[in-house]
Parts: sequence; C-alpha cells; structure tokens
Amino acid sequence: MKISARNVMKGVVVSVHKGAVNAEVVIQLPGGQEIVSIITNNSVDSLGLEKGKEAYAVVKASNVMIAVD
Repeated sequence: MKISARNVMKGVVVSVHKGAVNAEVVIQLPGGQEIVSIITNNSVDSLGLEKGKEAYAVVKASNVMIAVD
C-alpha cells in the first residue's frame, strides 16, 4: 500500500458498532492507545472489518487545531 498521508498507524480492530447508516470502529495501536473513526456501514463491509482484524488508521488533515483552558 502506498499513500500520501504521513500519519498511518497499524493496529487491531477492537470493536465495530454499526448504526443505521454509519459505524463506529475502534482500532487499538501497539502501545495500547485507541483511535476511533466513524465510517459508513458500506465501508465496514467492503473492508471486511471485524474484531481482531489488522487495519490501518490513516490521518490526513489540512488543519490541526490545538486548544487549552
């Protein structure tokens, strides 16, 4: 796989919760951190996502916002 995004993190799917249209997918990284993404149910099905499967979290953003109290 080649991709232009620089933030590509490999992990394991720990949960997939489907709703009416979208699904919440949680990927656990090797250090134990978790990344949560909301994607369509069609994407879940086409990627074959299920608990225990390896997957990549790809972060590509033109803006990163930082805030403090």
